[in-house]
Amino acid sequence: MLAAERGAADNTQAAYRRDLNHFIGWLAKRGRGADDAVPDDVRDYLTALNSAGLAPSTSARRLSALRQFFRFLYAEGLRGDDPSAAIDSPRRGRSLPKVLSEDEVDLLLAAACGIEGPEGVRLVAMLEVLYATGMRVSELVELPLTAVQRDQDFLVVRGKGAKERLVPLNGPARDALAAYKAVRGGFMAEGEESRWLFPSRGKSGHLTRQRFGQMLKELAVAAGLDPGKVSPHVLRHAFASHLLAHGADLRSVQQMLGHADISTTQIYTHVLDARLKSLVADKHPLAMRGKPRQD
Repeated sequence: MLAAERGAADNTQAAYRRDLNHFIGWLAKRGRGADDAVPDDVRDYLTALNSAGLAPSTSARRLSALRQFFRFLYAEGLRGDDPSAAIDSPRRGRSLPKVLSEDEVDLLLAAACGIEGPEGVRLVAMLEVLYATGMRVSELVELPLTAVQRDQDFLVVRGKGAKERLVPLNGPARDALAAYKAVRGGFMAEGEESRWLFPSRGKSGHLTRQRFGQMLKELAVAAGLDPGKVSPHVLRHAFASHLLAHGADLRSVQQMLGHADISTTQIYTHVLDARLKSLVADKHPLAMRGKPRQD
């Protein structure tokens, strides 16, 4: 159902599979299965997760998977009830996303430019595109070559649920891609063709998100940054936060990030809060009283 009706990505399906297998394994120790689980089983499972030290956000994610699973069983007539329906979600604190400053992003780019050879050219291109578009790392590594067949100001990105969206490309990103395409052939066997923009000789045919994450960690060390602070998703956060800090509106950022619901984008409102406070402090007529006039 997730694949056929919702178009869920492979990574999403794998996450559901892991969460449901964990719950079903836990149920088996109680002598129960998914067909005869009761509400107390779900409550006790969440209590066990909490006792094991899992973060409330992880427990909430697993409960979400269970809810959708039991709703599916009920809708298909495989169960007469939904044992998760009356279960409250674990309370989650509102955590702010990790983000890099603009200076730290510049340090990463400078370190990438210092890497000689095709590997350095590729890394610069991937960094520039990721920071210019805010796309997910899976979207980046799975870009087809046709996405940049000609000089263009936008990329068409296929996101979650196979939904497509337009994301803008700035000048540095276009230049970095042009330089990379000149050396792209070096990442394939001689005479080989690939449909991927970032090909690899591995099983997937393209550079994996795990490998790109490793490359970023190594680059962070070279740039003098804490590698624990740097990841592809942190660069996505940086893209959104820096746009908002420079005056972009939340709705535009939502569209570029590919968020289906603007509430997901609202994790970045701490940036807007700071900017609005500064705006009121500097521009509001009452705040201007007592300040020296500037001609």
